[in-house]
Amino acid sequence: MVEIRIHYEGGLRTRAVHGPSSVALQTDAPVDNHGRGESFSPTDLVATALGTCMLTTMGIVAERHGWKIEGSSVRVVKSMVSEPARKIGKLEVWIRMAGEHDERARETLERTALHCPVHQNLRASVELPVHFEWGAPAARA
Repeated sequence: MVEIRIHYEGGLRTRAVHGPSSVALQTDAPVDNHGRGESFSPTDLVATALGTCMLTTMGIVAERHGWKIEGSSVRVVKSMVSEPARKIGKLEVWIRMAGEHDERARETLERTALHCPVHQNLRASVELPVHFEWGAPAARA
């Protein structure tokens, strides 16, 4: 169990503190929803959670098999809808995998990404197209 404490700071901003590490992050409402858009919005964090969960779970499996995926990257594009209510309508994901990988590794890593916990929680309610690009050059942080 992980506890995250969230404090409303006013002006549509929050500060969240991760219990185990004490690392903090701020959120701000997006410009199109009365905010200033100066930080991640709560729904941006959902998109971030999806991309980071996919890469993290792929990293766990890659380490187990001795596969190198350092320099791989994910791009997530979030699209909001307003009907029937304002919500995330689509999270489109592009995964660029650095390094050379045989077919078995590719299949295993793709399956892993598509079964990460965040993807599993979202797939029933959000359109989630995922595109893989193998042999991509390593991304810079």
